[in-house]
Amino acid sequence: MTAIAEVATAPYIDQPGIYDMPEDAYHADPVPGGSLSCSGAKKLLPPSCPAKFKWEREHPRRPSQAMELGTAAHKLVLGVGAAIVVVDAENWRSKAAQEEAKAARAAGRVPLLTAEYAEAKAIAAAVHEHPVARYLFDPEHGAPERSLFWEDPDTGVWLRSRLDWLPFAGRHGHRFIIADLKTCASADLAGIAKSVANYRYFMQAPFYVDGVRALGYDSDPAFVFVFVETEPPYLVTLAVLDDDAMDAGRAVNRQAIERYRDCT
Repeated sequence: MTAIAEVATAPYIDQPGIYDMPEDAYHADPVPGGSLSCSGAKKLLPPSCPAKFKWEREHPRRPSQAMELGTAAHKLVLGVGAAIVVVDAENWRSKAAQEEAKAARAAGRVPLLTAEYAEAKAIAAAVHEHPVARYLFDPEHGAPERSLFWEDPDTGVWLRSRLDWLPFAGRHGHRFIIADLKTCASADLAGIAKSVANYRYFMQAPFYVDGVRALGYDSDPAFVFVFVETEPPYLVTLAVLDDDAMDAGRAVNRQAIERYRDCT
């Protein structure tokens, strides 16, 4: 079984494993020569391409307002992540509010208006009140934001993923379930199906499952999406992809890994 290594500063990763490291260290890609994440795999394939993958890696885009709300909700649910700065303003139109937000982002923090912060807290409360979701993210059963690094046996390409939640292994009588939190506009089945297709979540689920397997942490992990709406009453729906979707995701992931190998 793979042990979890704690890394306090930007690490140099040359051994496969599960690491407890800061988010910025993970996104900086600590593998010499580079590694491929699931988000990177999506950018290598149509409608994107390797040139856009390279550009975005060298020129990170500022997160959108919706992304920052999602990041804040993740922190409030998982208990870890960038600090939230609440800007006491009704909107972002004033120069003072814009400057405060700019300073917060420069410090690696997430700026939210007062109303947005209240919304993020309501989203987190809905997840914590859900009878199954709250169990999946229970600190007694796992740990948040763990980073996985492993080598693809077919190509030698280094792969990486950052799990929202890594369950503790070896819990007798309990299925190993990887839970991933998604904020969304609609958590009904039609909305979820649209999100899975548009954001290619069908690539993420097998990517993460295969990483856990490759590291020997669990031989038969399940992957559950926890979708929560960003509008009242903040409905929560849990979703599991069927075998066909998982197989399709693995096939597309294989294309991306081979393209990454060819490009590097």
